[in-house]
Amino acid sequence: MAQVKGITSESLERSYRNLTPSQQGFTEDLQASNVILPIIDLTSSAEGSSVGENLQTALSTNTTVTNVTAGPTTIVNNTGFWRLIVNLTGDTSAGSIIEIANLDIYDGTTATKIWRVDRSSAGGDSSFITGQFVVFIDSGNSLRGTVATSNVMNVTASQIADINGTLVNPAGFTPQ
Repeated sequence: MAQVKGITSESLERSYRNLTPSQQGFTEDLQASNVILPIIDLTSSAEGSSVGENLQTALSTNTTVTNVTAGPTTIVNNTGFWRLIVNLTGDTSAGSIIEIANLDIYDGTTATKIWRVDRSSAGGDSSFITGQFVVFIDSGNSLRGTVATSNVMNVTASQIADINGTLVNPAGFTPQ
């Protein structure tokens, strides 16, 4: 005989409310049964994403390119996950190791470096460095770039997911 028991788990109830916004205000406790009920989900979301990762991270009109030529320059100040493509052209003229570029996450007080380039040169050495990675910007934080004199860093940034991890498609794209 099937037995039905009430579930009093705030975390399960919160998950249920988040996944079914139309049920906000539903006041009954969740219940469990010892009867196995097969559930077949025929929606497209059950098949997985119809958009491959390489398509979802495509550059589009919502992509920004920031040219960093001096002290701290804000690149991203919106929360979420961001795909970055960094191109750095460096021209050092010092004879010792110097930091010529960095990216940091800034919380308004502290700058935490997440990428840094050092060069040692006797002078006039030009170089080109490129990199791609994904960064997470939390609430109240921003991504900044800094370069030394005679250096230029271009940072291409595209948001690929919001702060909750919900994927953000390229501008103008709606999956079928």
